[in-house]
Amino acid sequence: MIFKSAKINAFRTWGLLLTMIGMGLMVLGTAGIVFWGQAGKIFAGIGLVLGLITMVGSMAIYFWAGMLSTSAVQVQCPECGKLTKMLGKTDRCMFCHTILTQDPGIATITADELEAQGKSSPQGRSSTSSQPR
Repeated sequence: MIFKSAKINAFRTWGLLLTMIGMGLMVLGTAGIVFWGQAGKIFAGIGLVLGLITMVGSMAIYFWAGMLSTSAVQVQCPECGKLTKMLGKTDRCMFCHTILTQDPGIATITADELEAQGKSSPQGRSSTSSQPR
């Protein structure tokens, strides 16, 4: 359960991972000069170029996730009540990781049933999840 995440957050996680790998390659490449002197310049050049390529890949993934985020549908999570963004037919809440869907064919509870539960609940929203985690 701890590794389940919303699709947009998963894209951002991969972008962050590529950023860290790129920075690590650059630092290790530069460390080649410290360890091997003049002979380490080739190692440093390779490390810096590979690090730059991974950093550009990270930038592309962050840009892609941002563009997806602008066109994502916002829905209110029935579990935590916060607004979250959905990509595709099913996704997870960005905050509580509840499985969400907009496809009535695979939903376990309809919107009408959810509203009826919300009206009967003293807090004004459902105390049960719309789908199992």
